Amino acid sequence: MTDPFDDFDIENPQLPKSIRKGAMRSGGYPYDDKLDGALYEAQMYALQKQLVLLQAHLAASGERVMIVFEGRDAAGKGGTIKTYLDNLNPRNNIIAALPKPNNRESTQWYFQRYVDWMPAAGETVLFDRSWYNRAGVERVMGFATAAQTEHFLEEAPEFEKRITRDGIHFFKFWLSIGREMQLKRFHDRRHDPLKVWKLSPIDIEALSRWDAYSAARDEMLARTDSDHAPWTVVRTNDKRRGRIAVIQHVLHHLPFDGLDKTAVGEIDPKIVMRARDFLALAKTD
Repeated sequence: MTDPFDDFDIENPQLPKSIRKGAMRSGGYPYDDKLDGALYEAQMYALQKQLVLLQAHLAASGERVMIVFEGRDAAGKGGTIKTYLDNLNPRNNIIAALPKPNNRESTQWYFQRYVDWMPAAGETVLFDRSWYNRAGVERVMGFATAAQTEHFLEEAPEFEKRITRDGIHFFKFWLSIGREMQLKRFHDRRHDPLKVWKLSPIDIEALSRWDAYSAARDEMLARTDSDHAPWTVVRTNDKRRGRIAVIQHVLHHLPFDGLDKTAVGEIDPKIVMRARDFLALAKTD
């Protein structure tokens, strides 16, 4: 099978036709085109009204929510978080996007610096990447040893068990994109002066390590998917459908007075699935 990366030059302003044409369907994505813009805006408006009601419920009840967003570079994590928060109070809805650990943090218990970002009463904390860096980029790029990675994969489910036992509503999303779509989005960033800041040397290096990242992802999902903290995989070649699906999933799992299930709508099973189903599907792609 031809690797689309073979014809890809991120410095060339002209994106290869094969990548441009194959991007939406890459990775087995089930749709040919983006969701219609007008339909997207209408659905998103209805969903965000429900999020405002959820915010009021959390403030009154003191319940706490944590949402972890993981995925390959350019999978849409930042945009999904921004859309989720568009009409919510930033005092109670917090983004946690931690930089690489400093010298002191690198000598602490691995999960320690994330504990400070746990939500207080009425708060929702959205992690734009998380402790799962250890099982992904740190593993693939050689920033963590095999022993450190193994230790993490053993500890993560126990760490998350303590989160859920304390009563925090906990969600983990893996945003999944196909290879051609990742190449297209990286190319768009490289040649858009307003988005070029999103590219880092590590992002560029990751382009040639697709298979290594796939293997790391598969082991991470298999070993850290649990009944108390399950992974939800959302296919995000179409960012519009992906953002809708994430918000729908949260709303379906956080019932509150006034929740309008008709407004929330049904989750699309073609793009949203449990980790075990995604892994079974990935073997055939």
